[in-house]
Amino acid sequence: MFDFLTTSSFIELISKASLLVQIVMGLLLCISLYSWTLILRKSRHLHTSKLAATDFEDRFWKGRDLNVLYNRISSLGQEPTGMEGIFVSGYLEFIRLRKQPKMSPSALLEGSQRAMRVALQRELSTLEDSLTALATIGSVSPYIGLFGTVWGIMNSFHALGSLQTVTLAMVAPGISEALIATAMGLFAAIPAVMAYNYYAEEVNRLSTRYDIFLEEFTSILQRQSQTMLQLNPDHLEGGVS
Repeated sequence: MFDFLTTSSFIELISKASLLVQIVMGLLLCISLYSWTLILRKSRHLHTSKLAATDFEDRFWKGRDLNVLYNRISSLGQEPTGMEGIFVSGYLEFIRLRKQPKMSPSALLEGSQRAMRVALQRELSTLEDSLTALATIGSVSPYIGLFGTVWGIMNSFHALGSLQTVTLAMVAPGISEALIATAMGLFAAIPAVMAYNYYAEEVNRLSTRYDIFLEEFTSILQRQSQTMLQLNPDHLEGGVS
């Protein structure tokens, strides 16, 4: 059994497989490498996003002036992402609408919240990138491997069909070659499925954090709009004759 699992025996089984089975194995190897590329890239992306969200929350709640925070982010000269992107989109729309005459507090809030919702959906789309590919790899790879196995077994039995006497020793090598395709399919699928489930949960957690921040920031903007209405009712409501 140990001899069968050695590297030389494994390579020998692959080299003796039929051309189609070898193509299937090569395809599964490429799929597996692509899957691990997505897994590692998504791991770095989510880790960076979580750190950025934590850092921004600390700066947001420690600061008192939204203008200072907004100007500091804008001065970086980079497109804000994550929670920063939601904040910038909402506050920029709040400033823009605030300059318009006869703008009610409710319309001001609705416009800001709508801008933040768009930014939130854009961020979620970025976070969910590659998850569909991982799910597809996890669901399709076993069937690709099974196809190679079935084809290899069919060829093995077809080759033995013309023989008068067939022994287990004659059948076993061909079946072993074919079953490698199934093993490679599982090797590609299992990490992809595990990564998809884990990353989907991480994306849901980040989405919840973003949504909570959006609601909290909306409350802050609501208080600001009410304060502005009290200080300058003619600007926001157009005045009362």
